[in-house]
Order: sequence, then structure tokens, then C-alpha cells
Amino acid sequence: MRRLQMKGDVLCTLILLVLLSILWYAHQHISPTWGTVTINHGSSSSRALLGAPTKGISLPFQTTKLLCEPKLQTKLKSQNSQVKSKKKYGRKRATVKSTSVPTSSQFDFKDYLRRKDQREFKMLIDQPEKCKGPKGPPYLLIAIKSVAVDFDKRQVVRQTWGKEGFIQNGMHIKTIFLLGVPPNVTALPFWDRLLAYESQMFKDILLWDFDDTFFNLTLKETHFLQWINSSCSDVKFIFKGDVDVFVNIENILEMLAGKPASEDLFVGDIIFYAKPIRRQNSKYFVPEFIYGQGIYPSYAGGGGFVMSGHTALRLHLACKEVELFPIDDVFLGMCLLRIGLKPSRHEGFRTFGIARPSAAPHMQVFDPCFYRMLMVVHSLTVPQIWLMWNLLHDPSVRCHTHRARTDEPFQWIKKTPNLAKTEDSSEPDYDMQVFVKH
Repeated sequence: MRRLQMKGDVLCTLILLVLLSILWYAHQHISPTWGTVTINHGSSSSRALLGAPTKGISLPFQTTKLLCEPKLQTKLKSQNSQVKSKKKYGRKRATVKSTSVPTSSQFDFKDYLRRKDQREFKMLIDQPEKCKGPKGPPYLLIAIKSVAVDFDKRQVVRQTWGKEGFIQNGMHIKTIFLLGVPPNVTALPFWDRLLAYESQMFKDILLWDFDDTFFNLTLKETHFLQWINSSCSDVKFIFKGDVDVFVNIENILEMLAGKPASEDLFVGDIIFYAKPIRRQNSKYFVPEFIYGQGIYPSYAGGGGFVMSGHTALRLHLACKEVELFPIDDVFLGMCLLRIGLKPSRHEGFRTFGIARPSAAPHMQVFDPCFYRMLMVVHSLTVPQIWLMWNLLHDPSVRCHTHRARTDEPFQWIKKTPNLAKTEDSSEPDYDMQVFVKH
């Protein structure tokens, strides 16, 4: 009987030693998650903290049976709760850390470098007759960057400042929208049908087979210049801008009056001595291995600028020699530098919007009398664009200061001799180095 008791004591002692060994091992290597012990093979990583699956053996706490010593079971429960609280705190910290990671850093710039030599993409929708036919080339071509879902923005441009037609002296204005393929087709499931109908009805859609993303706007720039070279090489002047801008087209035409289309011209809200943004949480973040120099060449804010057709053809050739850069405005500045053309800054181009002066914080900047003096204003909503256009053309709206009237003020005309007959019946109403290609 005593031998059996001794064997029982020895067995209990052995079991306690085994449990103590397991406890020590668990304290060193076990990472429980929601009631589960996970034995990790290797050190913990940020993927594990962010909830990524880890390789290991999972043992439910409920299947662990403790023998011979009730106090040991209490001790294990206490340590288990402490480990759980540590894990919970660790998960909370990891969650905060993960949400603070800037989204722009997720862009794979190294992959961009590998793919940047792919510069030619198929054209899915073309308008080969836009600048041809008996009407002749347009005096002013309005080219607007847009995306598939912005149908309402395109419509307000068509109905207001981007309306096609003739003006009194016979100058012809045409409009075109530049688009790529939406990367998220679930946002607009029938995007291809929409653009096909738009092209059929308005004949103003240019669509290329590349993803319409922020860093692919450079592709939109190069393909548009290629289209100008092949399909609209005789255009006199070009206004190129975003779809959310308001343009006082009368002022643009007044500025261009008397300027020869056969000479260089590039006018806009020019940005000088801009530095590359290194903050990873910025939309315009560019790492040093993409652009290692201290400043960018002079470039125009992308909200809108004006160039001559002659300059557009020169830029087309230059941009074929310059390495693609993820920010399209800066890329075009590199191309300007390549041809040795210094862009001209004009106060009427407000591509960063209109800021209230500190001396007059209550000043109403959405005022037709103020907009009457400007060329381009960025970041307006669809109702604001429509309202401002109608306010500027409302004869009952009076301003304290009036601009000097020209002999032939801007005016749309529905019919003109010989021109109305040619309408298609099918049409509805500096001293820097540039990255040069090797």
C-alpha cells in the first residue's frame, strides 16, 4: 500500500514537473489569441500583429487538464489572463499603427519603374473627324481630363463654358474629354456602355486602354499629345484642364486675340522652384529614387493652361524623349524644359482655387463680378459651375466696375452664312537635367 502511495507521489511529481516545463515554455513562446494558444515558430512580426495568419500549433485552453495541484491551475489561469491582456493591448497598438500608415506609400514605385517604358496603349474610342471636315480645324480646342463616373461634370461643361460652336468672327471652338479605363468597374458597372452612348451622341470622348488612376495621368498627357499630332495637328490653340474648373472662355479668347498660332505659347498658373514632396502621407509623395533632385522644373498647375498648337506638336516630340514621371504636371514641365520653353504665368489662372484674404475674411469670393476678371478657377462643384456661368451671362447682373467693352464682344451664334450649311446633320446640337530616355 505504501509502495502504491509512493508511486502515486512520484507520478504526481513527474506530472507537476511536466506541467511546470509546459508553463515555462508557454511563457516564453506561446501567443494566445481569443482563448487559443498559438505556438509560433520564430519571432513575431508586424503581419502577426495586423492579424495575418501565422504558422503554428493551436491548443484550446479548455482541453488542458491540470492534475494533483489546484493552486497550479489557479496560477495558470492568472497567467493566462495576463497574457490575454497583453495581447489585447498589443492588438490595440498595432491597430493604431496600421491606420497611421499613409495610403500613398502603398503605391509600388519600384513596379512603376519596371513598367514605365510601356508607353503605348490602344485607343478604344476615337474622334478622327473632330478637327477635320469642311469646317476646318478649330481655333480653340478644349481638352478636359475626366473619369468615367463624372458624367454630370462632363454635362455641365458641355452646357456652359465648354459648349461647342462658332463665335461672331467665325472662330470655331471644339471640346474633347480624355479618359482611361476605370480601375474599379464596380463603381460604374456599365461604364463602357455609358461612354459608347456618350461618344455616339456628343462625339467628344477619347478613351485609351490604361487604368485611369492618378499616377497614370502622365499617360493621358502623352496619348493626348499623340492624338493632337495625328488627328488635330492644325489646331490653333488648346485649353487643357480638369473637369471641375470654371473657365471664362471669353477672357481666354480675348487673351489669344492677335497672337500667332505658329509660335510658341504656354500660359497658366506657373509654379516655380517647387520641391518634391517627401511626406509619405501626401498625394504627391515622390521618393528620392524616383526623383533625386532638389527642385522641379517650372510647370503649370493642372487645373488649366493654354498653349498654341505649334507648342503642342513640339511637346509631343519632346515627351517621347523624356522618361515618364508619375505626376503629369511636373512631367509636362520637364518636356517644356526639354524644348527650352519658359512658361508664362498669368494672374487670371487660379488653379488652386480662390482664398479669402486675411484682411477680409467675410468677403464673398463666389461673386460674378470677381469671376468676370479671371480666366480659370479650380475646384468648383457642378451647381457652382452652372450657376456662375448663368450669372456671368445674365444681363440683369450689374457690377460696380465694368470692363471696357470690345468692338466685337464674345457671343455665341446659332447660324452664320455659309457656316451653318457645313454643319454635319449627324452632329447634335532652367538649368536642370531632365531624365532622358536611354
